[in-house]
Amino acid sequence: MSDQTTEPEVEGAEADLPDSANAVEPASQLSGKGSSWGADGSGLHRRITRAFGDATGEDNIAGNGPQPAVPAARGSVDPYAALKTRIHRACISDLGPVLFGFGRGDASEDLVEHVRALVVDYLEREPTPLARQERKHLIEAITDDILGYGPLEPFLKDDSVTEVMVNGFDEIFIERNGRISPTAAAFVDEEHLRRVIDKIVSQVGRRIDESSPMVDARLPDGSRVNAVVPPLSLDGPALTIRKFTSSAFDIEDLYTLGTLTTQAGRFLSACVAGRLNILISGGSGAGKTTLMNALSRAIGDDERIITVEDAAELKLQQRHVVRLESRPPNIEGRGEVRIRELVRNALRMRPDRIIVGEVRGAETLDMLQAMNTGHEGSLTTIHANSPRDGLNRTEMLVLTSGVDIPIRALREQIAWAFDLVIHVTRLVSGERRVSHITEVTGAEGEMVQLQDIFVARPPDEDEIGPATRLLSPLEWTGLRPHFMTKLAAHNVIVPPGVFAGPTVVGVKRAQARR
Repeated sequence: MSDQTTEPEVEGAEADLPDSANAVEPASQLSGKGSSWGADGSGLHRRITRAFGDATGEDNIAGNGPQPAVPAARGSVDPYAALKTRIHRACISDLGPVLFGFGRGDASEDLVEHVRALVVDYLEREPTPLARQERKHLIEAITDDILGYGPLEPFLKDDSVTEVMVNGFDEIFIERNGRISPTAAAFVDEEHLRRVIDKIVSQVGRRIDESSPMVDARLPDGSRVNAVVPPLSLDGPALTIRKFTSSAFDIEDLYTLGTLTTQAGRFLSACVAGRLNILISGGSGAGKTTLMNALSRAIGDDERIITVEDAAELKLQQRHVVRLESRPPNIEGRGEVRIRELVRNALRMRPDRIIVGEVRGAETLDMLQAMNTGHEGSLTTIHANSPRDGLNRTEMLVLTSGVDIPIRALREQIAWAFDLVIHVTRLVSGERRVSHITEVTGAEGEMVQLQDIFVARPPDEDEIGPATRLLSPLEWTGLRPHFMTKLAAHNVIVPPGVFAGPTVVGVKRAQARR
């Protein structure tokens, strides 16, 4: 370590700061001498504003990890901003480009300890008196900035947090147990947030700037990332991270959460094993990908599976899986690979199953053609408000591809392609529930025919009360699906007891008699 990297004393540096105390040196100066990493890759200056507890998880409530403190006012001052900036810059100067491309989860234990020791060494050189807890916070903050994603790190490490939403540099919200709440964490300034965004998207070979101000990316653990920057985002960069658990849910986990009943889950597992083509519909954040991950456990290990996604999120447990991901155009507008091309290419890869993470464009037509040409057992998801709406949106997406096809022929293609539609809904309480399991029975005239096999019904008007459940558990409608012979042809027998017990029709008749 050279004394040349030591910055002026705290008092002098802070005296030069503007009144807002949020300003920080330009990115070109933060990279340190002999390093070009700070301007385009690293996160900086994790904000320490928690009034109680700490970001390491000691301040827990019922074991849920770090809880949000009282929200800080927008534009509030970080008293340690200048100190963290100086130490961060000195560490980057010493460590150099060896850090480029590392996220906190990728860094080895030796590298983490080396960075931490370096931070401690520079803190000891500072004349600023610090309490033990303040020193601990600063060490963790600067280490997170160098190796991780700054003030987002505590929330990314907290398994109870399912979504992180950044609305400008000074506002961070999280979702926990289906509820959104503000936090006291914040970035130092807009440039700090931009550097963290740049680090995230550069790790998956993507970019974000004025010419390409929106981007979809992912973290190393598969968490979905969306970022929007000015001029599209008027109040500064916006970042949304939808986290995925370190271990994917299986069907038993969905029973525990109340997403599915055991009866309906056993039925769906049989449908997946029996190579039915399944469409999972639902709103944003309803749990479509989670449900697809859980159902995919029923696919045999001897089958070759090709997955196609915008940003890789699926975590299939089988051994024989090929994962394909679309690619945006480069800075010259070339090199784009869309999902439609990937679906077409997947047909040439000898797949037993094709799983498309979500259909949202022209690739819908290619997916239908694959399902209608012998590629059974395919799964995909779509944004929709009901099973019927899911099929209507499928029709609309095909029409937007520019293919001139009669409506009747298109609806017949849809009716022949899908065997089952599963609808997932997110309740106002934050719960994710499967509300419909619906069979596609065919087409009659110009109408696709559906019949519900399992339904979760909302409470009747006279049943509403403080303790009333928003949706009943899934109940069998009393109708047996027409595809039982198809399941038998694949040597799959629906477990006994699936089509048993009270039915929706029976429950309603009993209520009418009362």
